[in-house]
Amino acid sequence: MLDVAAATRTSTEQAVRELLMAGIPKAHRLATWILHDSVVAEDAVQEAAVLAWDRRGTLREVDSVEAWFNRILVNVCRAELRRRARRAPITEMEPGSDNAPESLGRRDELSRAILALTADEQVLLALRFGRDLTIPLIAVTTGMREGTVKSRLHSALQHLRAALDAGRRVEESLR
Repeated sequence: MLDVAAATRTSTEQAVRELLMAGIPKAHRLATWILHDSVVAEDAVQEAAVLAWDRRGTLREVDSVEAWFNRILVNVCRAELRRRARRAPITEMEPGSDNAPESLGRRDELSRAILALTADEQVLLALRFGRDLTIPLIAVTTGMREGTVKSRLHSALQHLRAALDAGRRVEESLR
């Protein structure tokens, strides 16, 4: 019986080690999408990696190691968003390939609108559009039911549209 437990523990440690070695770039992109700051995203990924290694014994299924790590990372990012809500925001979006002034203006406008959303709304949008995850994968990553993910994502998109419209009205009134 001890040999089975030791083999399972070794398999789990190997899966976590491989994920942490190979999955860091994807994790950084997700954290950057959520946090809108690549430097803070690096810190969040590092914190999530340390937590994942410390909690590797809680991984039940080796096949779900990526979803397990994503949940840890999302929770670290949520905590950072809550801490940041008490401070003045700093906006930085991942640079795109098109650096035309119109593109930069649209990206800034989108960044301001996203920052107006709640932390949970920002996380859902980052998972859906930043990582291009499906509703079932978002549900696994966040621990929500699929119906809850759908309704909250719909609500987040409505809030995002409203924030974009409000920003445009302010822009127009200043002209």
